Amino acid sequence: MKSRFNDGTYEIIGAAIEVHKVLGPGLLEAVYQEAFAIELKLRNIQFQREVDIPVIYKDQNTNKNYRVDFICGSDKEGKKIVELKALKEISDWDRAVTLNYLKLSSREIEIALLINFGGTSLQHERFVNFRK
Repeated sequence: MKSRFNDGTYEIIGAAIEVHKVLGPGLLEAVYQEAFAIELKLRNIQFQREVDIPVIYKDQNTNKNYRVDFICGSDKEGKKIVELKALKEISDWDRAVTLNYLKLSSREIEIALLINFGGTSLQHERFVNFRK
């Protein structure tokens, strides 16, 4: 059984490292998204792309959604939000957006990864929703 800290994120980060190793920095985020999807398929990692997460306010749907880049994993193994960037460096804004995606997931998703392909080295940060 996987623990909260050995939760499949290593496999996802490994896929991102491979994409960064092959493509390097300096491309558009959309290119990394395509390559990342291919790498996830090659590694047999379940995923969905561009998934809408509804914004709920006081138990009511606002009819507004945010769209996350990827949700990886399954209900059985635990789903993870994966947000990709192609920036010089990750900002506090990027972190806040990723955390908000995690909060808006209605506690169904416990882990989010923020991955940045824009630097000379791949950057990744992991966020945990402890309210589950």
